[in-house]
Amino acid sequence: MDTAIARPELLLVADAVAREKLIERDDVLHVIESAIQKAGRAKYGHEKDIRATIDKKTGDVRLSRWTEIVETVENEETQIPLHIALRFRPESKAGEHIIDPLPPIDFGRIAAQVSKQVIVQGVRELERKRQYDEFKDRVGEVVNGVVKRTEYGNLMVEIGRAEALLRRDELIPRESFRNGDRVRAYIYDVREEPRGPQIFLSRTHPGFLAKLFAQEVPEIYDGIIEIKAVSRDPGSRAKMAVISRDASIDPVGACVGMRGSRVQAVVQELQGEKIDIIPWSQNTATFVVNALAPAEVTKVVMDEEAGRVEVVVPDDQLSLAIGRRGQNVRLASQLTRWDIDILTEAEESERRQEEFRRRTGLFVEALDVDDMIAGLLVTEGFNTIEELAFVPVEELADIEGFDDQVAEELIRRAETHLVKRDNALNDRRVALGVSDDIASFDVMTPTMLVSLGEKGIKTIDDLADLASDELVEILGESVMDEQTANAVIMAARAHWFEGEDGAATEA
Repeated sequence: MDTAIARPELLLVADAVAREKLIERDDVLHVIESAIQKAGRAKYGHEKDIRATIDKKTGDVRLSRWTEIVETVENEETQIPLHIALRFRPESKAGEHIIDPLPPIDFGRIAAQVSKQVIVQGVRELERKRQYDEFKDRVGEVVNGVVKRTEYGNLMVEIGRAEALLRRDELIPRESFRNGDRVRAYIYDVREEPRGPQIFLSRTHPGFLAKLFAQEVPEIYDGIIEIKAVSRDPGSRAKMAVISRDASIDPVGACVGMRGSRVQAVVQELQGEKIDIIPWSQNTATFVVNALAPAEVTKVVMDEEAGRVEVVVPDDQLSLAIGRRGQNVRLASQLTRWDIDILTEAEESERRQEEFRRRTGLFVEALDVDDMIAGLLVTEGFNTIEELAFVPVEELADIEGFDDQVAEELIRRAETHLVKRDNALNDRRVALGVSDDIASFDVMTPTMLVSLGEKGIKTIDDLADLASDELVEILGESVMDEQTANAVIMAARAHWFEGEDGAATEA
């Protein structure tokens, strides 16, 4: 018996919705099927497996009940035992379904309202999915849109058939837009959220400036010139590092353009933001010097372990290198990804002399030598007594004015000083009550043990109770890193588990 009911208008509705919302016709029909199924379950029972199908050519609607054939019934409403199914269908097998056609339902007012809600919700979900699929791969693009409305200072921007959010803190300071204004912005994120896909725009993102230059400079678009890094103080100033793949093309000149035409087009879009275009260099010191332009740099000292660069500038260039409110050095630091400390030549000279005097005094006191010998040691690069105590005699004897006898005597005095110092520290450690268990750790020096004792860490349990960051804070980052601190603490905790391990072994 054919229980299908002809509803050709459903195909017309599906075609119209698919065209308007730019979604697939089959997806719309699937949503309508879901609505009819929901109405069917409301009539025949929500616990039953009621399914609806729509013929995609004729629009015929068929409603049916599906019953699964199983060995053991767990749900009587949707399952039937195999031995009963075999009575009226001998070829039945477990896992198959018995499909019983149902008469078409007459949609009442409530059923029609429920079906309408299901269809509207389903179409909205399809539209959200289409919008997310359309924009998820467009992160990093610059788009043009129209301001649709303003919510608490945030702009809702219409871009094509989608709506994007341009937050107030992603706008350039002092710029304002009204409803209906056109705006150009950068897509920096697309997320799928419960209320639908959210497209986030920005006019302050460094990528926005890079993309604007790519639109204005053909060499960047073609890949001949590459933008390596960008740092911005939105609306005020920006720095951009560029490199050319073609030695015959000047990357800075190409970005500036004839009489500054190219860079001015970007400056106007960014509300007058001043842009410094600098050549990128693989040599970090050269790159830092370029990034601090227009200030002149006389000396660069790098500390790669700490990720810091010390820059020395002439006294009259200090304010230019730092910039207004530290803007120039801050942007240069962001561009190079190095922490930059700026000193004047006078400050650097004074600090160097003070350091020389401090190290000279250390050698004079520890080795009982005169200022001239101590000064020679400092000049040759010796910073600590430990360095001197473990240097080969031949290396020390090569210093002008020294011979083997002088070198051996200096090394002997350095070793004697270290022994006296360690003995004094050990006595201090004992007086503080720091246990021998802690002192037995190879990594622990007498200085470290005294530091622990002064902080009240006296037993191995006190040490085991510490977290790694606490131990690093007590001893200092220059003395112990977090990885070593973790190893020390775990070694200190080992005795906590010795009883458990023994009991487990005995069992």
